[in-house]
Amino acid sequence: MPQVLVVDDSRVMREMIVACLRAAPGLEFGHAGSGLEAIERLSLKPFDLLVLDLNMPDIGGLEVIEFVRGQDRLRRLPILVVTSRDDEASRARALATGASSFMTKPFAPDAILAEVRALLDGGGAASASAPARQDPGARGSDGQ
Repeated sequence: MPQVLVVDDSRVMREMIVACLRAAPGLEFGHAGSGLEAIERLSLKPFDLLVLDLNMPDIGGLEVIEFVRGQDRLRRLPILVVTSRDDEASRARALATGASSFMTKPFAPDAILAEVRALLDGGGAASASAPARQDPGARGSDGQ
């Protein structure tokens, strides 16, 4: 069964993401409320996907991505960034740092579910050097 680690400092947001993803049968979930806790969990247990917020009080999402991409065992772990940062600079930096995909909050439940399925099926970029998927959950008027 695919293991998904959901990382957000908001318990409500973690629960919301998991509720959306429960529509995909067979997924199991781990939770982390901080970047430090995410690194600890990733060091102790293998996961098949990381769903990660950028804004956290201790170690931010970008630093977590850098940690993951710097570890041989984790280097190919797909990372879906789900964040309230909706500016192009944040998106570009997350993707350049090694995120596989990027979506903004608020997101449509079917959009995050589709993106998670694509990443788990290998449809998303699975390494820092592969092309990253763009924001399927964006709702901006500029089409992004």
